[in-house]
Amino acid sequence: MPRLIALLLCSLFLALHGLAQQPDRSLQVLSGAEVRVDGRLDEPVWQQGQWSGKFWQYFPFDSTLAVSRTEVKTARDEQYLYVAAILYDSLPGEYVTQSLRRDFQGETVDGFAVILDPFQDQTNGFFFAINPFGVLSEGLIANGGENPEDLDLSWDNIWKGEAQRNANSWTVEIAIPFKTLRFPEGSREWNINFYRTDTKYNERAAWSRVPRQLPLINLAFTGSLRWTEPLGKPGSNVSLIPFAAGGGSRDYLGGEDWQGHLSTGGDAKIAITPSLNLDLTINPDFSQVEVDVQQTNLDRFEIFFPERRQFFLENGDLFASFGFDNARPFFSRRIGVAIDSATGQNVQNRIWLGARLSGRLDENWRVGLMNMQTAQDPIINQPSYNYTVAAVQRQVFARSNISAILVNKANFDGQPVDVAQPGDGSNSQLLGLDYNLASADGRWNGKIYYHHSVDEGQQEQPFSHGATINYNTLRFFASWTHQIVGRDFDAKVGFVPRTDFQRINPVVGYNIYPQSKWINRHTFSLSNNIIWNEQWGMTDYNFALNYNLDFQNTSNFTFSLLSNYVKLFFPFNPTGSTEQLFLPGDDFDQTGFLAAYQADQRKPFFYRLQLISGGFFNGNLRQLSGQLNYRYRQYATLAMNFNVNRIDLKEGFEDATLLLFGPRVDLTFSKSVFFSTFVQYNSQFDNININSRLQWRFRPVSDIFVVYSDNYFPEMLQPKNRALVFKMTYWLNL
Repeated sequence: MPRLIALLLCSLFLALHGLAQQPDRSLQVLSGAEVRVDGRLDEPVWQQGQWSGKFWQYFPFDSTLAVSRTEVKTARDEQYLYVAAILYDSLPGEYVTQSLRRDFQGETVDGFAVILDPFQDQTNGFFFAINPFGVLSEGLIANGGENPEDLDLSWDNIWKGEAQRNANSWTVEIAIPFKTLRFPEGSREWNINFYRTDTKYNERAAWSRVPRQLPLINLAFTGSLRWTEPLGKPGSNVSLIPFAAGGGSRDYLGGEDWQGHLSTGGDAKIAITPSLNLDLTINPDFSQVEVDVQQTNLDRFEIFFPERRQFFLENGDLFASFGFDNARPFFSRRIGVAIDSATGQNVQNRIWLGARLSGRLDENWRVGLMNMQTAQDPIINQPSYNYTVAAVQRQVFARSNISAILVNKANFDGQPVDVAQPGDGSNSQLLGLDYNLASADGRWNGKIYYHHSVDEGQQEQPFSHGATINYNTLRFFASWTHQIVGRDFDAKVGFVPRTDFQRINPVVGYNIYPQSKWINRHTFSLSNNIIWNEQWGMTDYNFALNYNLDFQNTSNFTFSLLSNYVKLFFPFNPTGSTEQLFLPGDDFDQTGFLAAYQADQRKPFFYRLQLISGGFFNGNLRQLSGQLNYRYRQYATLAMNFNVNRIDLKEGFEDATLLLFGPRVDLTFSKSVFFSTFVQYNSQFDNININSRLQWRFRPVSDIFVVYSDNYFPEMLQPKNRALVFKMTYWLNL
């Protein structure tokens, strides 16, 4: 039956493709520009030609021209693409921004963004943004920008931008080096879009119209950027990024005194062609200067933390987007990062060296090849490993592609390891094939995949297969997903928290857009997720009836009725206790509700609250979580994350209250000097973590960090470990 469904879906995928959408807007690039990037727009080139305006409103409606008038113009010289914009503003009041820190984001801050798709494949692109205070943000767009998560703002590169605030407008100048971009030599045309967020008019608008049920970053709805002459090679493109780090640490649990350390290393980025890049790293310092935001885990399986390390980010979708979120064959955080079980914090596993070749061979082919060698770490019982990952992607139809991946993990020491730990084990290989669907009009998207693992010993069902298809219009949306993960599927360098299951997940929903001053949209949806296997039958059933209310002021309210069923197939206690365990075969019917409210984030004080209440295993769960924030203009933000879980169990099981609190102070003294302190108390790990960081960005993408971290037992504040780190990185373009 699953094979028949897969064949039917595959046939449907092929039938859904049409011709690529033709851009309905175009913009000519002016040549011979001489621009000083100061945001003033007083250079002669900006006095030439016509400004392009008439932005289309995206929010609160998408059927009219924007109220806030915006005009754009582009120019070039031999090194840069220049973008100029005039963003008119006739209302009094201050502009809204999160801070002066780079990589601002969100739909409720003032900003102007440029989206570039140099290969015109409507699949991968670049994102550059600036706010009225001249703060920059850049990122990579993958998977066609079908979902907001397809924009990765962790990517950094060198470019310039400035803004000027005037009486009735603010103006922008942006200079993007051709060396920063990946594009085909001889290009005569790129895809481009611009969008603006105006918090005073509470409006978001795009130069090339984007339907409001889709993200603004969606690459199916772009205009055309036309060059007066074909683009040549950008010249030598080599970047060196050395670092030096030093400091001291003390392990109180191990009874050690302060230990000093000093390390140096670095990365190199070498453009083999304008669209193919070689990244090299020697003794990289992959310690994170910003800690992960911890989560309370009430589930039976591992939780996911995103990748933030620069080496893995560019063209990261080539390696990381295979499979589904719950069955990734490759997860880069398996390399060079391990978990300290005493604190729940990430610890670094030293990497000796690595190389990564990634990018495009031509308009249809993308390739990725990565090799990393890690050091032995006796403390966490990890030998020296070599990791090799190879991926290839072929563009088909309008915006779809076929991708293949090979993952190999080799134990260089030949020493036994603790295979109970995620990512541990001996030699292993994995092969995978994915077909990714994205229709030209953005209504259809989906995926079908098959992955096969090869490991030592006899295996049964060493495969993972899944298929999903989504349909999304202004009013109606629906999706179908099915998945089979075999008993012996073993992605040792992947993220697969659960194996030996089959799953179906249909979703259907409807949007209502009233003519209202207060309400923007009502959304009703049904979701039904069913999981089973041959041994235990049905193990999970998750039904949800959802209602979402979006207000015109950007706040929103969600309410869900929940009906869940769980059958255990290994001993488990959701409180974390190991003395009292539910047994395999125990099953539970659970009903309850979820209610959540997100306040207007344009206000100085804003918050998010979520309440879950209902059945939980043989008892009940009441969970209150959220975040409280106060922002003082662009200079300071005070925040409090919290998650309180009260678990009341029956039949002799002890009750529990799990607490997670995370106060944070974020100060931005200027666009180059920042300070933050983050405290996290997690009763599940019996740990208090403090992370304080001072950052000075003394030149583009070059920083000096001073980071202090501390971990304590909550009782009597007894220390576990402590560290003080100094780190300097320098980005040098040759």
